[in-house]
Amino acid sequence: MVLKKKKNKKTNPKFEPYKKFLLKIKEQITGDIRGLSDENNGSGNDRGGDVSGHALHMADVATDMYDREFTLGLAATDHELLYQVNEALGRIEEGNYGLCAICKKPIPATRLKAIPHAQTCLKCQEAQESKKH
Repeated sequence: MVLKKKKNKKTNPKFEPYKKFLLKIKEQITGDIRGLSDENNGSGNDRGGDVSGHALHMADVATDMYDREFTLGLAATDHELLYQVNEALGRIEEGNYGLCAICKKPIPATRLKAIPHAQTCLKCQEAQESKKH
């Protein structure tokens, strides 16, 4: 059986700072998701350790439900951002980072510094958003 070695492409030195920044963002998001997950997995009926058996006030229950929904929304947003960061890291490895996914022109460095996971140049992004509205 012959094992194929993966070609270990070296990151373009021009994109090394972006890669480091993306990895830092990835680590931060992963920690945030873990924290949100831990927070959400806590018992909603465990308010302050009250074990007296008394029913919770409806407002307390509603607040707990709102907090849980809000936390789940944050986690979903973080998951989407994590996906975009992983995609950008993949583009760096493939050698096509910094190229617009639509027009294939280089994405300006100022845009990549502001949004290192950007897939499109500003012109194509604006065109996409105007189609949505």
